[in-house]
Amino acid sequence: QVQLIESGGGLVQAGGSLRLSCAASGRTFSNSAMGWFRQAPGKERDIVAAITWSTRTYYADAVKGRFTISRDNAKHTVFLQMNSLKPEDTAVYYCAARRGPSVRGSQSEYDYWGQGTQVTVSS
Repeated sequence: QVQLIESGGGLVQAGGSLRLSCAASGRTFSNSAMGWFRQAPGKERDIVAAITWSTRTYYADAVKGRFTISRDNAKHTVFLQMNSLKPEDTAVYYCAARRGPSVRGSQSEYDYWGQGTQVTVSS
């Protein structure tokens, strides 16, 4: 059974930082692309960042220069370091994994999902 378990969400003031983690189990994701998505109330789920098996990265324009995605294949874990947080970053953040190695921007192209972790940024 494949599981992706996120942690690290919480409440932070604007300008602060949080680090999200996603622990994977049930299959090998070392050759898979992994991504972070977020969904704010009343909005669609959008990609935030993604990383290939070879650690090539993709970032949404809204988070470039503030967020950093990384992975530790030995620990089956993906991270999202979020700095200079803004109130508009408030959302539920989801970890996702593809069976394939390439980064994709659409949630429909991801095969496995975590349960989500809430990030709230106060002004």
